[in-house]
Amino acid sequence: MEPTRESAQPLLEVKGLKKYFPYKQGPFSRQVGYVRAVDGLDFAVYRGETLGIVGESGCGKSTAGQLIMQLLEPTEGEIWFEGRNLSALSKEEVRRARRDLQIIFQDPYSSLNPRMRVADIIAEPLKVHGLHKGAELTQRVAELLHLVGLGEHHLHRHPHEFSGGQRQRIGIARALALNPKLIICDEPVSALDVSIQSQILNLLKKLQKELQLTYIFIAHGLPAVKHISDRIAVMYLGKIVELADRDSLFASPLHPYTRALLNAVPVPDPTKRKERIILQGDLPNPANPPAGCHFHTRCPHAQEICRSKPPVLQSHADGHLVSCHFPLLEKAPVETA
Repeated sequence: MEPTRESAQPLLEVKGLKKYFPYKQGPFSRQVGYVRAVDGLDFAVYRGETLGIVGESGCGKSTAGQLIMQLLEPTEGEIWFEGRNLSALSKEEVRRARRDLQIIFQDPYSSLNPRMRVADIIAEPLKVHGLHKGAELTQRVAELLHLVGLGEHHLHRHPHEFSGGQRQRIGIARALALNPKLIICDEPVSALDVSIQSQILNLLKKLQKELQLTYIFIAHGLPAVKHISDRIAVMYLGKIVELADRDSLFASPLHPYTRALLNAVPVPDPTKRKERIILQGDLPNPANPPAGCHFHTRCPHAQEICRSKPPVLQSHADGHLVSCHFPLLEKAPVETA
């Protein structure tokens, strides 16, 4: 019998993760404060699952992915991967750890070097880590192209000769080159046509099953996250406000922000009507977030305690975590004809 998620050892564990960027103002460019891009994240990712991270642009989800990849140095907090604290490793140890941690970038047009041929793009990580040479290297690159649905006749072309979907397939092949255990998918379909998005999502699911991969899937589109994720974390202004398995989150969202996000998803049926939830105002400035609950300035259910005391992410039912003083325990309104 396989261990339950609660008893299994996480592949990745994030504890109190923060990233503050200093910003400057005035004629002398003096530092006047910090942009709190990531403001205290705690979550775990288990082998073989997909954790979706969703939220508005600017909520810190992509920054979190870059912190996990050690592309940015955290201001505070710890990132544990297979029992090792990545933040405490030397540069050489981080380089070796990156064989197990890879990333698929959002923009397939800027993430591939336009001067390199496809064969060299995919072979680069293998050369850096000294894994294959000569004919063995050529064979491995060809295998990776076949995995993502491309052929050997694509090997000697440049990125500008491909469509956006094909370029993203090349990026996926590059991420797979080192046989990673965890892949961070940083909005991998947001720059693609809708008809191509489903192809890439299905490819990622197929590869996960065949290669026993673990994903962190970052996106701001809920349909894509629902299609691929096992659990979903909702971020707002650098914090996780709700985390639950996919079915629970979509059936019974507990946080007002999550409910507003779900309500904004268009229904592909003109005969159905649903009560619209309109959030007032814009996303607050992460350099000067509101006191108390960061969402209280836009929340229709905010009370006095929300303006002064930050809520804590805590469990309400079956591991459904929510950071709210007054979670919406009643069922969400359903669509009506």
